[in-house]
Amino acid sequence: MTTAAVDAPRPSAPPGVRAVRLGRQSRLAIALASAVGLIAFAWPLLASPGSSAVAHADDAPLLFALVVPVLLVVVLAQVSDGGMDAKSIAMLGVLAAVIAALRPLGGGTAGLEPIWVVLILGGRALGPGFGFCLGAISLFASALLTGGVGPWLPFQMLAAAWVGLGAGLLPRASGRRELLMLATYGAIACVAYGFLLNLWFWPFTTGLPEQLAFVAGAPVSENLLSWLRFCLITSLGYDIPRAVLTVVLILVAGRPVLLALRRMSRKAAFDAPVTFSPAER
Repeated sequence: MTTAAVDAPRPSAPPGVRAVRLGRQSRLAIALASAVGLIAFAWPLLASPGSSAVAHADDAPLLFALVVPVLLVVVLAQVSDGGMDAKSIAMLGVLAAVIAALRPLGGGTAGLEPIWVVLILGGRALGPGFGFCLGAISLFASALLTGGVGPWLPFQMLAAAWVGLGAGLLPRASGRRELLMLATYGAIACVAYGFLLNLWFWPFTTGLPEQLAFVAGAPVSENLLSWLRFCLITSLGYDIPRAVLTVVLILVAGRPVLLALRRMSRKAAFDAPVTFSPAER
């Protein structure tokens, strides 16, 4: 007698189906990766007055060597915690490939990057755990594809992972209200991503006016104000077009994309228990 694995019958999954469920190990792994990321972004602001600021490019290889294993731990935690199966991994690979293919189309021109729509809608439709993994893996894959591997990559991976995670943690909504919520989140996330990425190089940029420069050992509030001025003057011209494009694409294509992702989730039956029944002769 042979047996075959089949998915047990189940009702249609609700709109909030999760391709990656967040168990205890998954939450701990994401918290660890986020803690490492916060330290990586903020350590110059918190450094003591007597510390010497080293060029960030010298620290980046070490940071990269630390961040990538931590992000891999997140994925392994999802698997060991029962959060990912072959179907969710396949879905993750497909959407990461879509983002990697879309990224060169924008080329960063004036901040016009369509990838954020896929990341935000993917995180919304498939859950925060999926969104976190999608953001990190897709940015890593696109960097390999475009030759964009550099000291900025670990920061891009973490910031994108947070964008996907946040999209999955948004409150329940439906219809036009959901689209407006996602568009608002997309605008905020795109601007915040640009501001956050400035932190990886701004403290070590020389030749800036006093009002924009980082001052080692100065109060955190003063350096934060200088950072905000720096972002408003240097990167807002890229962040606003990125946000506008994301909002427009979410409002135009958000509904069919969400329906497609949720339909695939229902057909994939991520939450369905696997049972074994006798195979028919």
